[in-house]
Amino acid sequence: PSTRLTYLLTGNYRGEVRGSARVQWVRQDSRYQVHVDIVIGPSFAPLISRRMSSDGDVGDQGLVPRRYDEATRLPFQKLRRVTLQFTPEQVTLANGNQQEALPGLQDAASQFVQLMWLFTTQPELLRAGNTVTMPLALPRRIGRWVYDVVGQERLTTPIGDIDAYHLKPRLGQQRPGTELSAEVWFAPTLQYL
Repeated sequence: PSTRLTYLLTGNYRGEVRGSARVQWVRQDSRYQVHVDIVIGPSFAPLISRRMSSDGDVGDQGLVPRRYDEATRLPFQKLRRVTLQFTPEQVTLANGNQQEALPGLQDAASQFVQLMWLFTTQPELLRAGNTVTMPLALPRRIGRWVYDVVGQERLTTPIGDIDAYHLKPRLGQQRPGTELSAEVWFAPTLQYL
């Protein structure tokens, strides 16, 4: 069902950063939209804010993106927008280059919902020591994003303790300084949110 979630973010980018994120999942029949809004720094004066939106279909193998839009705002700079267009055969990147679409290809916004679908349908993927590989279309390239399953951990949250599976991206798969990565925890008792 359609869902909206709000998260607190912590991380490192030239030092410790904090922020918030909101994920909105909208589904109507076989169509979906997912919107991810990220604010790094205080909400009244963010260091960076980014909105990522994915629009597409829900198929037998999960999400099938058709379009991805990203808008990024940095202090004292113009809003930067990028768009990716997907067909079953190819992806048009933000610079206009076209590349072959890999099976199961996701975008930066749809990847987390696709991971939820994978874990719901194939929970054995979450065994500690496993890797989960996802083809990912980013604004400048297509690649395979690899997550290592660290294991199950108990998290203390404002709604109580939650058991969740910890996934960590392999940083060697990204281009430092140009691509943000996310270490994530998926909670089986919360439909793998």
